Amino acid sequence: MPKATVFNIAGEQVGEIELADSIFGIEPNKTVLHTVVVNYLANQRQGTQSTLTRSEVSGGGRKPWRQKGTGHARQGSIRAPQWKHGGIALGPKPRSYSYTVNKKVRRLAIKSALSAKLAAGELVVLDAISLPEIKTKQVVKILGVFGAEKKTLFVTADINENLVRSARNIPGVKTASTGSLNVFDLLNSNKFFISKDAVAALEEVYA
Repeated sequence: MPKATVFNIAGEQVGEIELADSIFGIEPNKTVLHTVVVNYLANQRQGTQSTLTRSEVSGGGRKPWRQKGTGHARQGSIRAPQWKHGGIALGPKPRSYSYTVNKKVRRLAIKSALSAKLAAGELVVLDAISLPEIKTKQVVKILGVFGAEKKTLFVTADINENLVRSARNIPGVKTASTGSLNVFDLLNSNKFFISKDAVAALEEVYA
């Protein structure tokens, strides 16, 4: 059973915690991780791109020249796709790119990502992530203590309003609760902070 050192937000060791082997100690499934990340990115797409077809471009109502006898190829409109300023043939239109992935696959991906983070030494367990007030300085101080200079993810059991509002102005820092945790944010972080109660919540859900 894997173990992790528990720190306080000052960077001091305050204990040790045993982590569930079925969640933090499995062999990461790269295929599943790729599938779920691609799904996440697809679901983030707005799908609002739009091009004008020949029927939507203004002008071109008159036939540019007569059908026969000019030496030119026959043309019906100067807004056909082959003309400059003409409509777009088979161009993109607003659509939804979202699709769903099997629940078992999503669960396996979360476990794989958590196990990969622990194995890489990028997971830090904190006894609590509690901020008495909304201050960005407090989060910056925590990052400095643990040397988290790049992309960082904080995970708490429930939505921590003080933490969310204190961290939202720091580039590269994200926050999540166990209910909103996703594989993309996990893999995209260089440092992953999780509170003890969040660990318990994850083990209860994914065990």
